[in-house]
Amino acid sequence: MNWNTRVTELLKIKYPIIQGGLAHLAYSDLAAAVSNAGGLGQVTAMSLESPEALREEIQKVKQMTDKPFGVNFAIGQHGRPFSHYLDIAIEEEVPVISMTGGNPTPFFEQLKGVNVKKLVLVAAKRQAVKAEELGADAVMVVGQEGGGHLGRDDIGSIVLIPQVADAVSIPVIASGGIGDGRGMLAALSLGAEGIEMGTRFVATKECVHASELYKTRLVEGNESDTAVIKRSIGAPARVIANEWASKILEIERADGSYEQLKDYISGNANKKYIYEGKENEGYAWAGQVMGLIKDVPTVQELFDRMISEGEKIRKKWAL
Repeated sequence: MNWNTRVTELLKIKYPIIQGGLAHLAYSDLAAAVSNAGGLGQVTAMSLESPEALREEIQKVKQMTDKPFGVNFAIGQHGRPFSHYLDIAIEEEVPVISMTGGNPTPFFEQLKGVNVKKLVLVAAKRQAVKAEELGADAVMVVGQEGGGHLGRDDIGSIVLIPQVADAVSIPVIASGGIGDGRGMLAALSLGAEGIEMGTRFVATKECVHASELYKTRLVEGNESDTAVIKRSIGAPARVIANEWASKILEIERADGSYEQLKDYISGNANKKYIYEGKENEGYAWAGQVMGLIKDVPTVQELFDRMISEGEKIRKKWAL
């Protein structure tokens, strides 16, 4: 079946499936596997220790695939300047740049005159409209079911996606709560022209940096096994519920300061869990879609399954 949409045409990919930025996890192995399977893989830039480390990762992807891929910039989540990292992505002629978690205006200024497709993650209709005004080629819309950083309005994907699709003329990519072919078809029926998945790609064989415990928790957990932290500092984010997350919430309920929170919500605490599997010493991002994750396939197996599910639904409804 033909899976062409404005997203596949824009990004020059076979299927309208995009891999999320996945801080500390989205590197060359995963990005290349997603692109080779027909989607758009991405490398996370700001988790790397230097711009040159980003160059090395980009060059690894190029050795592993001849398909398009992107570099994701998690603005404001790592507290470091991004311009030198973006310079590297431009020098390496990366075809797609995505921006999440902050004000994308400086990116658009630095990318003026550069032949690159620009994607912006948003969590509200007003943000999508602003991204289009700035010059985004597409917006990725995350509902409150998603993992990692979310919007402050607690709007679910099934309401948010059509709102944004009605508000902008550029393609919409749905994110949050999607992990199989059924979710993909649902997103397309709501007006999206592609999907972005994060949590589902953590539980794949090519996400080699994720600990076995992390993957096991995603497989064994359900949609109720998540918690939203960091609301008190205006940056709500969904994680796997555990004792560490409970401590964060306890501090927040007591009106704790950022100083009291910072060690608990640090990147180091994140890496303790996701790299080392020390779940009592850190936290791990996860969306409610973990309730749909039952195994750890290869990326190609996941794509094959999703496309098969999607095609069965399309045949059933003569789509």
